[in-house]
Amino acid sequence: GVGSSTGSVLDAVFSPSNDFVYSGGADNQLRRYNVTADTALALGSHEKPVSAVRFDADSGLVFSGSWDASVKVWDPRQATSVCDLPQPAKVFAMDAKCGYVVVGTAGRSVQVYDARKLSSPMQRRESPLKYQTTCIGLFNDGTGFALGSVEGRVAIEFLSPDEQVQSKKYAFKCHRVKEEDTDTVFAVNSIAFHPVHGTFATGGSDGVVNVWDGANQKRICQFPKFDEEVSALSFNGAGNELAVAVSYTFDQGERDARHTAISIRTIEDADVRPKPRRRAA
Repeated sequence: GVGSSTGSVLDAVFSPSNDFVYSGGADNQLRRYNVTADTALALGSHEKPVSAVRFDADSGLVFSGSWDASVKVWDPRQATSVCDLPQPAKVFAMDAKCGYVVVGTAGRSVQVYDARKLSSPMQRRESPLKYQTTCIGLFNDGTGFALGSVEGRVAIEFLSPDEQVQSKKYAFKCHRVKEEDTDTVFAVNSIAFHPVHGTFATGGSDGVVNVWDGANQKRICQFPKFDEEVSALSFNGAGNELAVAVSYTFDQGERDARHTAISIRTIEDADVRPKPRRRAA
């Protein structure tokens, strides 16, 4: 396409109006594509590949995270970088929503920013999971986030330091296959929150997409397994479609990809609506 990347695209996000797409990748560049005009603009660059791109509708800012251990903040109206946020290590995952930005880096570090006050993180955390962070998704109301890792686990975290709120955090196992006495663990590659119900989908290297009710700690459904790893997920704005990227993520070393595609799945309300709790008899 117009102004296409010279390296692999590692992340992309639509603007809230759906008129623009912001993308970053292995060529170290952050680009903005005008969907209507079919034009592209290179906004700027990092010193190493851009691994994560997010647009926060509340602040109107674009955030790009990179393996150069930095997050850059961009004003799309001026097409300029506003500031740089140094990170403790390579950026592996990031989300921005409701005026908050959560960044997951190598070394299991998690930095939380208030987009209105970017001079320093409002919180510095360590991932509650034992191994490398792979994906982060903020709740729709910005009160917390889900964090996935290579060990087939997801942690549910809350931003408020209140002890009563913090007592609600938990972690659970997922994307694992048990055969006889062997438990094979697969990475959680993507987390996507449903825009209406606030439930969330996870995609893993086992080729499976699960939908979870985080509030009630239950799985709502599991979609039929794909023949290759699920590398990324995204709901549309209405929540009635889910885009599923299927491609090999090289977490098993060098091998040929069995399948590479983007699948659009129609979402029924029953797939994503929280199930009411059963009342005790």
